[in-house]
Amino acid sequence: MKLSSTLLLGYVALALGACAGQQPQQPYDLVITHANVVDVEAERVLPNQTVCIAQGQIRRVQKSGSRALAAKQTIDAQGQYLIPGLWDMHVHFRGGDSLTAANRNLLPLYLAHGITSVRDAGGDLTPAIFNWREQMAAGKLAGPRIYTSGPKLDGPRPTWAGSLVVETPAQIERALDSLQRLKVDYVKLYESTISREAFLGAVAAAEKRGLTTTGHMPYTATLREAVESGLDASEHLYYVFKACSPKEDSITTAIRNSQSTSKPLGLFAVLPAIYRTYDAATAARTYRMLAQHRTAVVPTLHIQKVLAELPETDHARDTLLAYIDPKIQATYARRIASARAQSAATRAFNKQLGARFMSMVPQMQAAGVTLLAGSDSGPFNSYVYPGASLLGELELMVQAGLTPAQALKAATINGARFLKAEQRSGTIRAGKDADVVLLRANPLQNISNLRGIHTVVARGQVYSAADLRQMVQAVKHR
Repeated sequence: MKLSSTLLLGYVALALGACAGQQPQQPYDLVITHANVVDVEAERVLPNQTVCIAQGQIRRVQKSGSRALAAKQTIDAQGQYLIPGLWDMHVHFRGGDSLTAANRNLLPLYLAHGITSVRDAGGDLTPAIFNWREQMAAGKLAGPRIYTSGPKLDGPRPTWAGSLVVETPAQIERALDSLQRLKVDYVKLYESTISREAFLGAVAAAEKRGLTTTGHMPYTATLREAVESGLDASEHLYYVFKACSPKEDSITTAIRNSQSTSKPLGLFAVLPAIYRTYDAATAARTYRMLAQHRTAVVPTLHIQKVLAELPETDHARDTLLAYIDPKIQATYARRIASARAQSAATRAFNKQLGARFMSMVPQMQAAGVTLLAGSDSGPFNSYVYPGASLLGELELMVQAGLTPAQALKAATINGARFLKAEQRSGTIRAGKDADVVLLRANPLQNISNLRGIHTVVARGQVYSAADLRQMVQAVKHR
């Protein structure tokens, strides 16, 4: 078809007008060039990459080229290693109103160690946590993203303040109603006084509502009962360990029968019997069951080691103790007194138990169990320092037998997936949140390289090593 000269000129004018009306691309907020990007899913390094960030989100990841991209800030990584921000999947903010400020001052310690997301495992500072989240989202407070369970579910006269008491089905439903009104991220159960029936009932009721559940299990229930009721994760290894004994059913029955006596049996009373009857074949079946039901495990090896060594370790000269508020340090007294009162036999057993726990971790990994890296840091947990303790946890995971890549997954993509946040976190991809950490050396070669932080980017905000030092110095107490 032929076009008239007038019509052709009209098309040219429209095209020129359209081009003239196009706005130049806005500069990125941050461009990181020449980075070795660690792909945690594929367990590989993508060399010489450029990562473009705008409005708190990763917009592009591409091979670095010679052409400079428009950016408000550019970081030449010079071959350093970029990883997703770390997740600490078990922390606590607690201690009541008098410790609100002291807990808030822990937040910079997480960022300073490359942790950009944490999972609060229940406490009594829920309103404060939601307030901090709002402040961080508005750029008024520096700290990691906080996923929280809000108050724990427990039985009558619970150990921890702020817990919701559940004994009956009606109380369970009311408690879950209240947690959903709060818009918590998951449900945490605790075993100090909760009954077997209430524990399993709460797990099943939460499952019906589509809520994620984790917890400390009462020893009156078996692990299989909890898993088949819908438990999504087991905190610590005590409960998985019990299921590794072929005597689990008889031990559980003995515990149940003792509840109505003057000397009810608890977790620590029966641990020696479980240790003596541990069986490798039973353990393997237990791990396969966990993997089949996609029930995750949070090993918390670091705190177990710290507490086992507490009777013989002088922490007075710990460098990080200076960054812990004296009010929080005062909460350590109970555990310290308990440790000093331990017999030599108990101290020896705790170390044996720690070694057994270490051996379980690579076996669970090999069986396909999802492992989540958590420190259990926070008030009342003596000398388990926010930030540093997660790095210690990862180092112990590798010492136990995991590869650095497997340990890194436990602190990145596994955490994001567990909290259904994998579409926005856990890996370095376009469309993900701009939570990344630039390291001086490759963590896939040595997990301790996580300690060599050059820069942390959280919500797109850049924190240099100097910035991080200044942040933690601001909360130093001596």
